[in-house]
Amino acid sequence: MTGQLDALRTVAGLRAHAVRVLGAAGIGAPEVDAELLLAHVLGLSRGQVQAKALVDAPVDAEQAFQAIEAVERRASREPLQHITGRAPFRHLELSVGPGVFVPRPETELTAQIALDALLAVPSPSPLAVDLGTGSGAIALALATEAPHARVIAVENQTAAFVWAKQNAREQGAENLRLVFDDLARALPELDGQVDVVVSNPPYIPAAAIPRDPEVRLHDPETALYGGADGLDVVRALSVRAHALARPGGALVIEHGEPQGAEIRAILEADGWRATATHRDLLGRDRVTTASR
Repeated sequence: MTGQLDALRTVAGLRAHAVRVLGAAGIGAPEVDAELLLAHVLGLSRGQVQAKALVDAPVDAEQAFQAIEAVERRASREPLQHITGRAPFRHLELSVGPGVFVPRPETELTAQIALDALLAVPSPSPLAVDLGTGSGAIALALATEAPHARVIAVENQTAAFVWAKQNAREQGAENLRLVFDDLARALPELDGQVDVVVSNPPYIPAAAIPRDPEVRLHDPETALYGGADGLDVVRALSVRAHALARPGGALVIEHGEPQGAEIRAILEADGWRATATHRDLLGRDRVTTASR
């Protein structure tokens, strides 16, 4: 190990080592993960890592050892966000780790559609509810980007609820309230009063095991699988959200690419109107909306 550390005592050397190891492990875009891991270990931004690699800046032995260890963890397909403890989401940096679903970039579209609906409400204090909030990503995006709004986030998994509480505390969103409850029965006192209901529920069919080890081995199953066809939670969500929403209120649901038509049918059978499915930046069906 001493000889290896001596050979990896510069940012450029560590970066090259990380890219090589991560690429061999099948990590997509290994350069990105390598730079983010080094940024985490060295206490720098990704841009600073790139700059220091260009001038072959030195690192001390302890930092080199920590960087090598972090790279090995990532090469074993532990999620990058579990190693750094942070996940970017819109303008936020969220705390994440074992027991909570790591927010994905595609969910930023879900948050944007919900935010647009919330900002369109002609009220000085509109109300949004995030059912199954997980890390709190969507709810915190709404609360911080629409500070005049009231936001309630519901979660029924203890580990995820702890992460959501930590993120709410870190972001200081005083207009956000967290509630520990099942989304199928939550907040009956608000029936008929909610302007926007949003959710990224578990929607993977039980037999459709994700290929990526980061998802299959590290994301909690309760955040992934939605029964035989993946839509059991969506069915419960549709009914509860319909009760919560005021007349004219909006529903925003994230889902898998092939599920848009089935979800629209579920929503329409429950009395929702104006159902529509929206595509993400890669052109894949990603979010379905409806009006109460």
